[in-house]
Amino acid sequence: MRRRPSTPPTRRLTALVAGTALASTGLGAVAAAGPAAADDHEAPDQIVNGTFDSGLTGWTAYPAGSVVDGRGCIDVPGGSGAYSAAITQLVPLVAGETYELAFTILSTPATEGNVRVVVQGGPDVSYTQFLPARKPALTGEPQRLSYTFTPEQSYEKAELAFQQDITNPAAYRVCVDDVTLTGGAEPDVYAPDTGPRVRVNQDAYLADGPKHATVVTESTDPLPWQLLDAAGAVVTAGTTVPEGVDPTAALSVHTVDLSGLDTAGTGYVLVADGETSHPFDVAADPYEDLRTDTMTFFYTNRSGIEISDELAPGYGRPAGHVGVGPNQGDTAVPCQDLEDDSQALYDEPWTCEGTRDVTGGWYDAGDHGKYVVNGGISVAQLLQTYERSLHAPSADQGALADGSLSIPESSNGVPDVLDEARWELEWMLKMQVPAGQPYAGLVNHKVADVDWTGLPLDPAADPQRRVLYRPSTAATLNLAAAAAQGARLWAAYDEDFARELLAAAETAYAAAEATPDLYAPAPDASVDPNPGSGPYDDDDVSDEFYWAAAELYITTGQQAFQADVQASPHHTGDVFDAAGFDWGHVAPLARLDLAAVPNGLPDRDRVRASVLEGADTYVAAQQANPFGQAYDPEGGVYAWGSNSAVLNNMVVLGYAYDISGDQAYADALLSSLDYLLGRNALNISYVTGYGDVYAENQHSRWYSASLDPSLPNPPAGTVSGGPNSTAPTSGDPVAGPLLAGCPAQLCYVDDIGSWSTNEITVNWNAPMAWVASFVADQDSGSGVEHASCEVTTDVTRTRGRTLTQVTVTSTGTTALEGLEASFSLTGGQHVSTPRFATATQQDERVTVGGKGWSRTVQPGGSVSVTYATTGPAGFASWAPDTVWVGDRPCTTG
Repeated sequence: MRRRPSTPPTRRLTALVAGTALASTGLGAVAAAGPAAADDHEAPDQIVNGTFDSGLTGWTAYPAGSVVDGRGCIDVPGGSGAYSAAITQLVPLVAGETYELAFTILSTPATEGNVRVVVQGGPDVSYTQFLPARKPALTGEPQRLSYTFTPEQSYEKAELAFQQDITNPAAYRVCVDDVTLTGGAEPDVYAPDTGPRVRVNQDAYLADGPKHATVVTESTDPLPWQLLDAAGAVVTAGTTVPEGVDPTAALSVHTVDLSGLDTAGTGYVLVADGETSHPFDVAADPYEDLRTDTMTFFYTNRSGIEISDELAPGYGRPAGHVGVGPNQGDTAVPCQDLEDDSQALYDEPWTCEGTRDVTGGWYDAGDHGKYVVNGGISVAQLLQTYERSLHAPSADQGALADGSLSIPESSNGVPDVLDEARWELEWMLKMQVPAGQPYAGLVNHKVADVDWTGLPLDPAADPQRRVLYRPSTAATLNLAAAAAQGARLWAAYDEDFARELLAAAETAYAAAEATPDLYAPAPDASVDPNPGSGPYDDDDVSDEFYWAAAELYITTGQQAFQADVQASPHHTGDVFDAAGFDWGHVAPLARLDLAAVPNGLPDRDRVRASVLEGADTYVAAQQANPFGQAYDPEGGVYAWGSNSAVLNNMVVLGYAYDISGDQAYADALLSSLDYLLGRNALNISYVTGYGDVYAENQHSRWYSASLDPSLPNPPAGTVSGGPNSTAPTSGDPVAGPLLAGCPAQLCYVDDIGSWSTNEITVNWNAPMAWVASFVADQDSGSGVEHASCEVTTDVTRTRGRTLTQVTVTSTGTTALEGLEASFSLTGGQHVSTPRFATATQQDERVTVGGKGWSRTVQPGGSVSVTYATTGPAGFASWAPDTVWVGDRPCTTG
């Protein structure tokens, strides 16, 4: 139901911009009529020979510079990489002073995105950027540009640089003139354009679901509102509810309840306090495209494979990191070559033998790194999305079938989401240290570039050397958990791969038990073992042990894993924090699967109740927030990637609904989705392609249209990290200068340079995909229609054989006629020798009917089937939680 404009909307987050030289970045390039002399400024000019009247005196140019037509120039050879050519000058900076940098610039021939302008600290301060890199589209005619910035510290020798930023196919010349750097400037005032003060879900509401809006107003009294259809006719009306000041937005707000509107339509608008909202739709099933798009994101983020433009129009690109120059690739990657001082950060020296092929997998985020701890939670949540479709009462049974996604493996007889997960799982297997080598069985923490690369940069053009980082216990347990989960789901489709996954999981778990405290080192300002990648350090892996034991128990049924689950402090602790969960806090993944996936845990009823208790806190937060988000972190501090925290809280709400059938949980989840799709302080949808105004300039090296128009924006269904309270002090070159003192919800900039607020990651899109699939399953939003029946199960295990009896009892006032039922089994289990019924099976799905089932079952009467299960050795057989009678579920009693 989304509406995509024929041309992407221009983002409105600008900093009092005059002129259009950098409009694509939305950050303060000011065009002027002509060069300004240094003496026009009130403060002294810090630039030496800014007019180049004395040649290149005061300037450093490489590989070679010259003065042409009175301008300082460098000739950039064709095919040169980032930072390989520049003209620079060292300048003093005073902390707290606001400077204006002004200059005239041109290129011959014209070049777009190749040149960046930056003021930075130099190598002694890790090139801290005071003026965030600006990348103007240059023409053959001189243009006058200026920027302002305020350094937080004083520096005797900061570096002003006009430098080559990305690999350029053709040679060009760039020239600058009339360069001035003067203090005493007026700082740009950042004022985000938030559009109309009436905030709605800009995409669509479910026809029978909750519908709420927020009005930003100074009024303390209720205000009249009207809902208009696309023709401008009044559909309904009412009055707002004053809510006071929302501290996360520092805005006085009212709320509007539109839940009585159940008529499907397009182009509705809400009018209140003289403002008209963005248009929105109401539909019975508006989220099918969202389900598909959020999962397709993983295909376009693949490493080691050509992305087909036919399958993903506009996103085709060569295979990245397969060793085709200039890319050095992941086909033969050595261990990290640590300097002596960096080696000191590790508790002991380490190395590995030879090189390893670690091709494949997903790029983690906007860079070219691949991280096991981020990959683990991401692939797990994709697998959870599929596994939910097997067991959840409200799941659309066929929605995730083979052919549901546009990926190369489609139509191979395997559900596409499992194929996509396999791409990551196979890479994770490659990261496990082979037998006979030091740290055998453990898993390398990550593979990444030895240094950071610039933006934009296609993965296939990345020239950096790749290295493997030391194994970590956290990465090892991520493989153990994700591979165990994948094994039970793949067993129905590829038993050999399922066995490979389970063997790797068990090996990893044993290796982690033998080495329980091998941690990835935390970053150190003076000794950095992580140039070119994030550290992802974690020195508490008790939650990873709990998660891995839980997945291994569900898959195998082994008592040793059950004992480890029940011995974990997380098993009875409160794992559902207000701030949500993430890659470093994975105990909720274990709790959710133990609650939702059939298993034989003795205290499973308590586990299921704990999920409802956790979800209750998120319902309370959602209902208390006037913008409707299920997120209430301590102190109102929004975390880095706050949108993923909102999403993961929504995942808990979805599981609570699946367990209990209580519509309040589903309603809280749906209302939280409104926040992500536009009902927020900035009036922006954080999901690309959905709504009228949406994030589209996320931090990425290959989805970089704002820097290089020949490249695409992120694909539809990509979720941005979102507001980050720490952005002003994070070192983010874009958000830092703009967002000082920002209220939590306003700590966001839709700019490609803002890595602290606008990054994309696989572990943020994974819960987005889970949520999208859940809401797509809700249809009208009016709850699940259950059949008038109850299911009981009885399991007997004797002499290595498992017998399960499933009994369906009619609980209604009318008879059940021609009864046929179905349920799902995982772990490659197959029904054999059914008694009292016939049974057919397709993959995981078992359908029971015939014999005694075909008769009329009177109210209070029952029918049963007893069956044995066969399957791969080492995989458990569990009784089903939910049985469907036709397309209506009965839940186990």
